[in-house]
Amino acid sequence: MATKKSEQISLIDTFAEFKETKNIDRPTLVSVLEESFRGAIAKMFGSDENYSVIVNPDKGDFEIYRDRIVVADGEVTDPNKEVSLSEAHEIDEDFEVGEELTESIDFAKFGRRAILTLRQTLASKILDLEHDNLYNEYKDKVGTIVSGEVHNVWKNETLILDENDRELILPKKEQIPGDFFRKGDIVRAVVARVDNTSGVPKIILSRTSPMFLQRLLENEVPELADGLIAIKKISRLPGRRAKIAVESYDDRIDPVGACVGVKGSRVHGIVRELRGENLDVIPWTSNLELLISRTLQPAHINKISIDNENRHVDVYLDPDQVSLAIGNGGANIKLASLLTEMTIDVFRELQEGEGENDVNLDEFTDDIEPWIIEQLKGIGLTTARNVLNAPRELLIEQADLEEETVDEVLAILREELEEEEETE
Repeated sequence: MATKKSEQISLIDTFAEFKETKNIDRPTLVSVLEESFRGAIAKMFGSDENYSVIVNPDKGDFEIYRDRIVVADGEVTDPNKEVSLSEAHEIDEDFEVGEELTESIDFAKFGRRAILTLRQTLASKILDLEHDNLYNEYKDKVGTIVSGEVHNVWKNETLILDENDRELILPKKEQIPGDFFRKGDIVRAVVARVDNTSGVPKIILSRTSPMFLQRLLENEVPELADGLIAIKKISRLPGRRAKIAVESYDDRIDPVGACVGVKGSRVHGIVRELRGENLDVIPWTSNLELLISRTLQPAHINKISIDNENRHVDVYLDPDQVSLAIGNGGANIKLASLLTEMTIDVFRELQEGEGENDVNLDEFTDDIEPWIIEQLKGIGLTTARNVLNAPRELLIEQADLEEETVDEVLAILREELEEEEETE
């Protein structure tokens, strides 16, 4: 009897634990507890229709009552729903045939197996509810910024706990280069998506998403929150640089100035949050040629040729503007391509007489490895003289070539042009 008593106490303790640690509202918890009890009763007796289950998760206790009809002795056909008159008289001598007898049931007498089954069922239902609640809450938060405390840092992801100790995942690929977290740090990120495979939700966060930058700006710029200006497009190279195209719906408001603030006051905090990511804010326009010109600033463009069908753009610039258009490590042209959703190639416009004694790079495949030629062409240098006239640092940084390789290429090209001149 002591064992059954301890089992029932253990069951009550389990309810108390759910009440204290699970993020489930009281009506739902009551419903789950009642459903679990009724399931156990129906499994034992074939029906739970004549049972009343009263649970009180606030106190961590429960009561079960069974209703049975009093019948004459020897006429009981279903002991679960009927009780003999003599048995009823043991409870109260005033009972008569046909009356309803309501008695309290000790769940412990159902046996240890029933109690264990009930606990397992209850735990499973509670876990399912938690998963449903987590999914329903966070699927509505996709695209919004949340914050949490770093709980664990692993090689490929960081585990973050929200204010209710729910687990959020920040994958390494969604972290900004330069992000370094320790246990206990508070981290902000945008909810990128909610995976719900096998009914187990997984909340994925991102700090590299353009949406994270957009939400940070909306928090800092009142005109964005008020709908007076809007962010039309964002392209990012996380931790390095970003371009933001903005449009004003009020002629009195300069959208770029509103976003940047006086002396950059509105973006200083954002830049710190993004580990020093430089922000270029440009005015949006539906004129694609003008938009491309703005995205390639500070370079001055001479001519733009657009192939809308193939989403391709050729941009022609003076030689000293090519490096500006491409940017450090190709960042400027990459961001421009992302923002305009066009493939952009830049070309040097030859000055008068500049094309003389020149040789196309494709003619050097016997002396220079093809991948090196492609790297050079990728930053707009298509001829030997283009390369020789370009700053050495440009070839190293933007074509991503080793210093030794650059010097070898320059020597080969210089020798070829000298031979051409001697021949002439």
